[in-house]
Amino acid sequence: MTSKKLPQDLPACPVETTLLLIGSKWNILILRDLMDGTKRFGELQRAIGTISQKVLTSNLRDLEAKGIVNRKVYPEVPPRVEYSLTELGLSLKPILDSMWDWGIDYKKMRANN
Repeated sequence: MTSKKLPQDLPACPVETTLLLIGSKWNILILRDLMDGTKRFGELQRAIGTISQKVLTSNLRDLEAKGIVNRKVYPEVPPRVEYSLTELGLSLKPILDSMWDWGIDYKKMRANN
C-alpha cells in the first residue's frame, strides 16, 4: 500500500512517522538490499525472493516518492534502470543495523529455550 501523505500530514509521533515511511515488510527488505549499493530491478527481485514484480514496482515507486530511493534510467535499448538509496535512505542504516542485531539476539534466545 502506498501513502501519498505530504509532510504537513505526518503524524506527531516520530515512531509512527518512521513506520509510515518504511513500515512495510517489503520496504525494509528493499532498504536492506540497497544498503550494499546500487541494484537493478531483477537483482532486487532475486535478492528478496518471494516478492512479485507488481509489488516490488509499487514499493520502489513509493520509496522514490518519499525521497528514500533514487531511480536512474539509462537511455539504452533495452532500457536499464538502477535503484540506489538517497542520502535520506542511507540515514536509515542505524535502524536496519539495530533490527539485524535484535533479530540475531532473538534467534539465539529462542534457540536456547
